[in-house]
Amino acid sequence: MIEYLWKAAFVFCSQTSTEAKARESKRLQLILEGKSSSVGPGIRRSATLPKLTPQERKTVDTCGKYLLNNAKYLKYDDYLKAGFPMATG
Repeated sequence: MIEYLWKAAFVFCSQTSTEAKARESKRLQLILEGKSSSVGPGIRRSATLPKLTPQERKTVDTCGKYLLNNAKYLKYDDYLKAGFPMATG
């Protein structure tokens, strides 16, 4: 999930930008709070005003779609409350 967030962030900010880190840290925090179903649409909305190339738009839409399609599995708030470890993979 994080790789989708970073790919989307780099559409809007350079890879060395502190803005990208701040932007995605905020979104990641919301996902960990169980709000992935609102983060997905927000990412897609943020792509409506800038003049993105089709490939850039696809990257952002892919991230938003992933978060929406997998919202029922991204219940990190519940998992953390239950004491489950968080890991990638």
